Amino acid sequence: MSVKGIKSKDQHIRNLANIVGDARSIIYHKEDLIAYDCDGFTLHRHLPKAVVFPKNTEEVSALVKYCAQHQLPFLARGAGTGLSGGAIPLNGEVVISLVRMKKLLSVDFENRRAIVEPGFVNLKLTNSISDKGYYYAPDPSSQYCCTIGGNVAENAGGAHCLKYGVTTNHILGLEVVLPNGEIIEIGANGILDEPGYDLLGLLTGSEGTLGIVTKITVRILKNPESKKTVLAYFDKVEDGSQAVSDIISAGILPAALEMMDKTAIEGVEAAAFPVGHPKDIEAVLLIEVDGIEAGLDEQINQIVEVCLKRNVREVRAAKDEAERSRWWANRKTGFGAMGAISPDYLVQDGVIPRSKLPEVLKRINQISEESGLRIANIFHAGDGNLHPLVLFDARKPGQSEKALIAGSACLRVCADVGGTITGEHGVGIEKREEMRFVFTEEEISAQTDIRDVFNPGNLLNAGKLFPTPGRCVEIKRELKEKETAATF
Repeated sequence: MSVKGIKSKDQHIRNLANIVGDARSIIYHKEDLIAYDCDGFTLHRHLPKAVVFPKNTEEVSALVKYCAQHQLPFLARGAGTGLSGGAIPLNGEVVISLVRMKKLLSVDFENRRAIVEPGFVNLKLTNSISDKGYYYAPDPSSQYCCTIGGNVAENAGGAHCLKYGVTTNHILGLEVVLPNGEIIEIGANGILDEPGYDLLGLLTGSEGTLGIVTKITVRILKNPESKKTVLAYFDKVEDGSQAVSDIISAGILPAALEMMDKTAIEGVEAAAFPVGHPKDIEAVLLIEVDGIEAGLDEQINQIVEVCLKRNVREVRAAKDEAERSRWWANRKTGFGAMGAISPDYLVQDGVIPRSKLPEVLKRINQISEESGLRIANIFHAGDGNLHPLVLFDARKPGQSEKALIAGSACLRVCADVGGTITGEHGVGIEKREEMRFVFTEEEISAQTDIRDVFNPGNLLNAGKLFPTPGRCVEIKRELKEKETAATF
C-alpha cells in the first residue's frame, strides 16, 4: 500500500507516512489509536496524534527531524509494558513505535557481547544464545514480552539483580537519535571504562527524555555451572523479613532473594501457576544460589540454618528442575496474578534498606487498613526493592483515587526510612510529584537543566520524570531565559 492510501487531510500525517514509506507504517484513526493511549499504567489514558513504525535508524532520525522542525511533540515506545506511564502521550504526541526494529544484529561470544535493535524482546536474547551456553542477565517479570530498548529507558532490573545488577550494568554501547535528529554513538567500542562523563549511565534510565535508542550493545554472560533454589514458609512476615537480612549478613550473596506476603500468595495460587503454597502462610521466600556446583550445597545448608533460627515453618530445596521452574513461574507471574483476586491493581516500586523491611511492611499494612484497600507485597527482598500492589475496583467511585493516595503513601514510607521512590519501574507520570520526597527543588532543577541540554525544546516525552516546577524554579528559569536572550 502506498502513501496514496492515506485518507487523512492532515498534511503532517501524510508527510510522516512518506518518511516511513507506506500507509501500513502509520496509524491515525481514533479506533486504532486507542491501543496506544496508555502503557502498563492504566489510570491515565491519552490518545496520540499518530503512531509510526520506522524500520531503521535513518527513518527514526528523519521522523525526529520532521517533528522538531514542525514543533510536533513526540515520544518513543517499545512493547508498552512500562508501569509508570512513561509511554503515555500526554500532549497528543507522535508515537514512534520501535517494534519493527527487532533484529539481533550480531553476537560476539569471544568478547561476550551482542548488538540488538531496541524492539528485540528481552527473553528472546537469552533463548537465541542459550545453545552456546550464554544468557542475558536482566530479567524483569515481563521479560517474555518487554523490549531491551524499553529496559534501557527504565533501567529495568528483575529477580536476579541482587547479584548481577540492573540494565545499566550490562550496557556497553548505544546508538542514539537525539531530539534534533542527530545520530550519535556512545561506547561504540564496548569498553565500559572510557574516560570522560558516563553518558551511558546518564542515558540508561532517562526514561526516553534525552534521546531515542536505536541500537544497543549488551554484555552477555556464561551460564553458571549449577543453580539451586530454596523455598521457605514463615508464619510471621517479620520472621521472613529478618531471615532476608540474616542471609546477607552471613556472607551469602544469592542470585535472587524474593518474598511474597499472604495476599500475594492468595493471588498467585488463584492464577495460572499455582504450586500449592499453604493458604494460612504469612510469607514465602524464594532463594536461588548459582555458581560452581561444588560449593552450592554448603550455601543451601547455611540458608536453611538461617531460616530455622527465624522460626521457619518449612524450608526445602527444589527436588528437580521442573519443580524449580514451577516455583519461578509462580513468582514471575505475580503481578498479573492479582487480577485473579481483584478487578484492578496499582503496582508500586520503592526501595529501602534491607534492615527496615519489618518496619516498612508494618507501615504498609497500616496504610492498607487506613485506606480500606488490600495491599499485596511482592518484592526483591534481597536488595530492598518493594512492589506493593494496591488492589481496588475502578468501577467503584473514588477507589482509583484512593489507590493512588495509598500508593503514594507507600513511597513516602520508603523515602522516610532512607530509601527512594523507584528501583526499576521508573518515574514516568505516576511518581512525578513524589520526586520531591527525595530531591530538593534545586536538585530537581539541576536534573532538568541536564535534560534541556539534550532536549532544549522539550518536545521529546514532555511531562515525564520531573514534577511541576515550584514557583521559585519558574522564576529562576524566566531570569535565565532573559539573560540568554540579552546575549544575542
